[in-house]
Amino acid sequence: MKNSNWKSKLDWPVFLISGGLLVLFVIMSIVFTKETSDVVNQGFKLSISYFGAFWQVLLLVTFAVGLFLAFSRYGRVRLGNVSQPEMSYFKWAAIVITSGLGAGAIFWAAAEPMYYFIDVPPTMGSGIDNKSKAAIPAAMAQSFTSWGYTAWAIYGAVSGIIIMYAHYNKGLKMRPRTLLFPIFGQKIENNKVGSLIDVFCIIGAVAGTIGTIGFFGFQFSYWLHSIFGIPDNIVTQILSVVGLMIIVSISAMTGIEKGIQFLSKVNVWLAIAVAVFIVLIGLGRFIVDTFISSYGVYLTKFLEIGTFRGDDKWAGTWMLFFFGWFIGYGPLMGMLVARISRGRTIREIFILVSIVAAVVSHIWFTILGGSGLFYEIKKSGTISNPLNDNGLPAAVISIATHLPLGVVLVVALLLLTLIFVITTADTMSYSISMSVTGEGDPPKIIRLFWVVIMAVISIILINIGEGSISAIQSFIIVTAVPISLIMLPVIWTAPKIAHKLAIRQNIIKDSENK
Repeated sequence: MKNSNWKSKLDWPVFLISGGLLVLFVIMSIVFTKETSDVVNQGFKLSISYFGAFWQVLLLVTFAVGLFLAFSRYGRVRLGNVSQPEMSYFKWAAIVITSGLGAGAIFWAAAEPMYYFIDVPPTMGSGIDNKSKAAIPAAMAQSFTSWGYTAWAIYGAVSGIIIMYAHYNKGLKMRPRTLLFPIFGQKIENNKVGSLIDVFCIIGAVAGTIGTIGFFGFQFSYWLHSIFGIPDNIVTQILSVVGLMIIVSISAMTGIEKGIQFLSKVNVWLAIAVAVFIVLIGLGRFIVDTFISSYGVYLTKFLEIGTFRGDDKWAGTWMLFFFGWFIGYGPLMGMLVARISRGRTIREIFILVSIVAAVVSHIWFTILGGSGLFYEIKKSGTISNPLNDNGLPAAVISIATHLPLGVVLVVALLLLTLIFVITTADTMSYSISMSVTGEGDPPKIIRLFWVVIMAVISIILINIGEGSISAIQSFIIVTAVPISLIMLPVIWTAPKIAHKLAIRQNIIKDSENK
């Protein structure tokens, strides 16, 4: 598709409504800063109170359905209406994992286990003292849950089946509304319900990405000040976002085949290098022991933690926040998975998205976050004090500086954070562009537009203050309410599609169904 006819390919109602709502949010944030933040926070609390339990069940059941499909005969079903994969396994896995983890791979990997170590989660019951050795596996197991099998499953491990079938087999445009194709049929392609679905899903992904970019501006500025002595002020914060988005724009213009693939591979190799270095310099025994003991707690308490309902305030601040975040990104991540997974089987997609990505996350959290726990155990306050005083980036810097070649490692983690955020912004601008055009390869000008608009809004919100960034980050949890309802039918419609394709591909004989 050429850029010259991009206007005719654009879904103008979805584009204008989603864009208009974003502009309205920015205007409200400027004119009524406190009131807007209060409304969003109230919406956040209501979302957690009334939908938290539903989200927990939704994630668990989605994972269970995917597990059944993957390890039954349906797992052999090949999706995308082609006979073999279009992308190598490494490139495919790199895009999925780096896009799903994003900046959380650095900031939360360092900070989340420490927060749970300082104050042991209520999901672990009583009898574990804060900051004790027994709190280490408890803290890591809770972190594993936040980024676990069920959370990753919502990222297209099951919904990708529907999107790929609707697009590649039935010829529907690649948009979030295709998730409800099994219910509405071809009518979903051109009706108001479909447009409304697209708007909700786009707003959720854009809000989350803008929040990530804005958060990056604040945290990157702090890092530059801590490492290089550059003033930590609004100018540095804005320049950090501008620099970030220039790189994202270049990558966005090159598309999945070049920019996104290249950055994802660099991301993976750099992360592997950092991880191997930390393990080999002397913390290997502690990290291995922590991972094994923590995984034992995670697996044995898998259902107990995932269904915990004893403390709404704590759950809303932590576990349900992460669950809502994954759900908010779910449809567009599902589209990205569908776009790059053509030719893969149901089993391959589920294992990568829900199992491999989760395990990789857990290993990385153990290496980075576990290192922080190691130094905190040796001397209380070593990591927790910087974390409490200056937030997430301070924890990362503190961990790195306690390791050999600390300055080099801090710079490496800084670069890794930059690439993670670039990859997230790049893949989301691509997925959003698919949503408003319905094309698997959307025009460059549309991809560039979303990069620029997200950067501009981030800069505006940075000027207003950090509270506005927090508000739009919380807003993705509010959008997770309608998105979770959109994701619900996937539980029973994806198996039906898998059954149809199994018959068509002679994996199951039609006579078996009679």
